[in-house]
Amino acid sequence: MSTNPCRVKKDEGFLVKLGGTLARKKRSKEVSDLHEEGKNAINAPLLPSSADLLPEDMLLEENAERSMLDPTSREDPKFKDLQKVLIDWINNELEEDRIIVKDLEEDLYDGQVLQKLFEKLSGRKLNVAEVTQSEIGQKQKLQTVLEAVNELLRPQGWTIEWGVDSIHSKNLVAIVYLLVALAMHYMAPIRLPEHVSVHVVVVKKKEGILQTAQVTKELTTTTEMMMGRFERDAFDTLLDHAPDKLNVVKTSLITFVNKHLNKLNLEVTELESQFADGVYLVLLMGLLEDYFVPLYNFYLTPESFEQKVHNVAFAFELMQDGGLKKPKARPEDVVNLNLKSTLRVLYNLFTNYKSAD
Repeated sequence: MSTNPCRVKKDEGFLVKLGGTLARKKRSKEVSDLHEEGKNAINAPLLPSSADLLPEDMLLEENAERSMLDPTSREDPKFKDLQKVLIDWINNELEEDRIIVKDLEEDLYDGQVLQKLFEKLSGRKLNVAEVTQSEIGQKQKLQTVLEAVNELLRPQGWTIEWGVDSIHSKNLVAIVYLLVALAMHYMAPIRLPEHVSVHVVVVKKKEGILQTAQVTKELTTTTEMMMGRFERDAFDTLLDHAPDKLNVVKTSLITFVNKHLNKLNLEVTELESQFADGVYLVLLMGLLEDYFVPLYNFYLTPESFEQKVHNVAFAFELMQDGGLKKPKARPEDVVNLNLKSTLRVLYNLFTNYKSAD
């Protein structure tokens, strides 16, 4: 079959033109892609590479966001030390249950260990299934545990930095936040590393594009702030350098409180222990301010740690209502038989009401 030279030439010309058009479109697309890449680099300089993004990040719904721990923070020695302190604390608390935690992400996400830890610390039994294998069952357990935790911590001014989804998705920062809050609330006999911060990359989908930003999360501050100790004052000096004079102060305070509590046929002989449940503090405030405190406002026979903390916190509110400054001590300190904290509270009352009948 013969070939028409004119036809071939015409086809070649068409292909050259087509190739030129495709090349121009390709160059145009490359320029457009480069422009978009530059735009993204400016708007989101911290965007992780596609290899760093997890599949679930790619599948985010519009305006939904997800956070991930920056790899450099994960390897930070202070952050690792904080995790080790928390792990050792949990294992010590749950030794009788024969629970051994090795990894916070892998061992706490399903709610089982968190349930046991909260029950041990609070002395309260939660109504949850003991063993749950399904994701739904695990999240239901987490929901119950976290509701109890939040109910305890939120009134104390804690910002809730954790949730069912973040804990179950093994968000290490959320898990550590939760454990630090529990350790501080229950005055755990541990020393948390000071000034531990981590960088978190927050990924958000907007108009179909993943956008990122880096946020710094402060997990711990100073030991004094975390464990409720404040600047050194007269009681610190007294305890450190003049323990003999401490008994004189205690005797004076006991005389003062008994002067008023005796009206209710109550007697104090030991300051640390007898004010630890908050009952005498509440009754004392009523006597000093000359009013009756309704029994439904506090627990007359508190049994749990939370009930005692409620009583002391309520007494602190009554003090502020009476025009006194907010006590430096935390309610938890008084409940935990911290002598300095109890002395500070009572001495504050003594200085303001020593002339009261």
